[in-house]
Amino acid sequence: MPAVIVLGAQWGDEGKGKATDQIGQQTDLVVKFNGGNNAGHTVVIDGETYALHLLPAGILSEGVTPIIGNGVVVDIDVLFAELEDMTARGVDCSRLMISSNAHVIPSYNKLMDAANEKARGKNQIGTTGRGIGPTYADKMNRIGIRVQDLFDPEGLRAKVEAALAPKNKVFSSVGLDVLDAGAVADELLAHAERIRPMMCDVSLEVNTALDRGQTVLFEGGQATMLDIDHGTYPFVTSSNPTAGGALTGAGVGPTRIDRVVGVAKAYTTRVGEGPFPTELDDEVGEALRIKGGEFGVTTGRPRRTGWFDAVIVRYATRVNGLTDICLTKLDVLSGYETIPVCVAYEIDGARTEEMPLDQAGFARAVPVYEEMPGWDEDISGCRAFEDLPANAQAYIARLEELSRCRIQSIGVGPGREATIIRYPLLGD
Repeated sequence: MPAVIVLGAQWGDEGKGKATDQIGQQTDLVVKFNGGNNAGHTVVIDGETYALHLLPAGILSEGVTPIIGNGVVVDIDVLFAELEDMTARGVDCSRLMISSNAHVIPSYNKLMDAANEKARGKNQIGTTGRGIGPTYADKMNRIGIRVQDLFDPEGLRAKVEAALAPKNKVFSSVGLDVLDAGAVADELLAHAERIRPMMCDVSLEVNTALDRGQTVLFEGGQATMLDIDHGTYPFVTSSNPTAGGALTGAGVGPTRIDRVVGVAKAYTTRVGEGPFPTELDDEVGEALRIKGGEFGVTTGRPRRTGWFDAVIVRYATRVNGLTDICLTKLDVLSGYETIPVCVAYEIDGARTEEMPLDQAGFARAVPVYEEMPGWDEDISGCRAFEDLPANAQAYIARLEELSRCRIQSIGVGPGREATIIRYPLLGD
């Protein structure tokens, strides 16, 4: 039985929650391997919408063990609020497990997020302000707080005091209130006994499950183009949402992975600052935003919209070693006479079909479009590829060719059932 990585192939918000939920119904464990509550996944089941921020989408599938891996940063207040909400809605959350090595987001890092953005002035990067970046920075600086630290009160207080001292100087310099280290430590320690039953060695749990022949799905937050190493730096997240991040974020080796699934919309969206070659900053883009419901699950911010960019999806195929693509929101494109697809860029008069070598070049990239014929039919009821209009089939075939990866499934609506499965993912 396989180990499957599911990740975003664009700038996020591609529909990874739905993809993870669908595949997760056939798996035993679903492991979230990066990020925190800075990105949300939406899952629609029987007409009911679930907005997940920190919990793995697998928590909605009966019998699946949902796991928060060591690569995730955890806001404990958000975690328990989300658990309470899901439990009140009848979701069994008792199976949740959390890595003892996952880092905790202390209150001072949320304030640090605000201080950093304030200090950047007009050069802000569009952070969600949830303390994600500063917590990953603390992790790299080896002053972070991990879940296991909640069970060592004396050690935790010393770590909080050491980490907070220089941050308080920053807060004071930008006009923010300084924090008391003892109060921050008390806030964290108050959660210890509640989180104790969930704590585990994720690497051991996952590898043991694979040894038993169980299926494990690794769920990524954010997306390839937001990767700290491979994305549009500096307008990126603070973790590795690419396939390599699944390995380090859960403690498994590369030889254990069987499938790498990239989720991509039939068009492109982006939230926050940074270059976006196919962006439609006009009434066409606004109409696409409204039709596609392009507003952030976590932040509510309107997403920037544009046509499908085959250059970045082809890049995602290469960087992640994608074996499959789950294409979402094809139904949103119904009603267009023609649909442009970006097949290359022109930069300073030169054409390239690959990602530019430098970000300055990417910021100057002008999309080279190929016009595809559109369709008027409502495709939300289609459940087989052959049910789609001929032009929709041709659109899929062209995207598949340009992306250099097979399109395994096609989303034609928000519901769990509104999907066309072209190829079986597990067991093929």
